Amino acid sequence: MKIDIHTHAKLAKKLPFSKEYTDWLFREASRAGLDALCLTEHFNTLGFDEVYRYIARRSTRDGDSLVTENGFRIFPGMEVDIAEGGHTLVIGPLECILEMNRRLEPHKIPGNFLPFAEWSKMAGEYPVLFGAAHPYREGGHIPELPEEMLARFMFLDINGKDLAKDRAGTWEKMKALSKKLNLPLVAGSDTHQSFQYGCVCNIFERTVNKVEDLYGEVRKGAYQIAESDYLSFQVETAGILKRSLKEIHALGGDYVSVLLRGAEI
Repeated sequence: MKIDIHTHAKLAKKLPFSKEYTDWLFREASRAGLDALCLTEHFNTLGFDEVYRYIARRSTRDGDSLVTENGFRIFPGMEVDIAEGGHTLVIGPLECILEMNRRLEPHKIPGNFLPFAEWSKMAGEYPVLFGAAHPYREGGHIPELPEEMLARFMFLDINGKDLAKDRAGTWEKMKALSKKLNLPLVAGSDTHQSFQYGCVCNIFERTVNKVEDLYGEVRKGAYQIAESDYLSFQVETAGILKRSLKEIHALGGDYVSVLLRGAEI
């Protein structure tokens, strides 16, 4: 099972949800060779519930995952900011993710983000995987948290965007943090755009449909992290297209129509 642990279903969190764009993303993820992904949408994205209601209607529940008509597997999740600066990931059953998101409603605006101690305590109340997203990304302070706090994480996200910027340095820092905390590294592209799928992924020896089994495979080390030979190019290209599509929207255009019309040519 080839799976990307950190992905998004929207072009940007402040843009309205587009079912056509999301459908296109999942089709492209499958075309890129992925079998599954963890959908770690921003917890304060516009229309968070709408995103998951739509995906649930269009999918079949299999364990903790949602399976599309063409057999593509989606594990629900979200990316959550903390007051100290930095992002975390939670992955779990859909009902748990939706309930956690509702509880976070008062804490979705910068300045109101929950401190790590409170947020990690809440996450511990649910059967979810809890991880540190791109710990060394600029503006984040996760590695500076007390070790007893960091011990609450279950995995560390080695991120495609960071690898594209500084592959050697990112691996060095993440391996050191992994060893220090005795936490496994899993790969996530952090994509909002299709060209980034496959830049980095995890290849598991078997397919699973529950997050506890996914974590069990991670703890056993029954997977490999694979990087594309074109990782930096994919990330750069995706970034350029993302900025271009956002500009189309800002100018009053329909970026989804432009994108999908181009895809049909």
